[in-house]
Amino acid sequence: MSDAADLFSLGGSTALVTGASGALGAHFARVLHAAGARVVLAARRVEALQALAAELGERAAAVPLDVTEATAVARAFDAAEAAFGAPCDVIVNNAGIAVTRPLLQQTEADWDGVLDVNLRGPFLVATEGARRLVAAKRGGSIINIASIGGLRILPGVAAYTASKAGLVQLTKQMAVELARHGIRVNALCPGYVQTPINTEFFASDAGQAVVKRVPQRRLGQPEDLTGPLLLLASPAGAHMTGAALVVDGGHSVNPL
Repeated sequence: MSDAADLFSLGGSTALVTGASGALGAHFARVLHAAGARVVLAARRVEALQALAAELGERAAAVPLDVTEATAVARAFDAAEAAFGAPCDVIVNNAGIAVTRPLLQQTEADWDGVLDVNLRGPFLVATEGARRLVAAKRGGSIINIASIGGLRILPGVAAYTASKAGLVQLTKQMAVELARHGIRVNALCPGYVQTPINTEFFASDAGQAVVKRVPQRRLGQPEDLTGPLLLLASPAGAHMTGAALVVDGGHSVNPL
């Protein structure tokens, strides 16, 4: 029987993380790299990716990527394979955006922009990666970063919650269809996680009111997602596919 360190090891794997220029994406990349994976950092903000690649050093490569464009997705996978000589067998669909305003004030452009990044993007990235794994006769793990917003209502983000609900359902569909190829597909559903973007809001009275609805009475931190991410990415989660793993301090089960 393997020990715990072996079960959670990603040595020999190549991981692609979309949205790696943001706080959560960068955290995910650092976690996978520390577990032994070669890591492909993908996003539109290339300078931020290059800085992170320099920080990580060996086994890290920066690749420009707009997840909404199929040709850009294919080029990113080509670049990843050129950098490390193997298909990406861990794929973290982390790129995402939100538009916050009441439903009746949201525009078609708001809707299309959010759905393009949050749902079309993961579809394009996951299917391109899966095709390459199938062709190489290799298994892998696809992790779609969803949200508790895919499981419950959050105020003022209609397009976001719809996109994340769609992503959870897409995860289940892909899990069933790709299982015979040895490819696992799961969704990681964080609650509110503190990042530099939202720190000011959560320091406000409105933000503190949100925190009080979390049974643990605190925001999540990126580190709270480290274990769940590694579980889904590594052999430790070998019998998990089609799951929506919630990490939210009890928020989604709170009836308030």
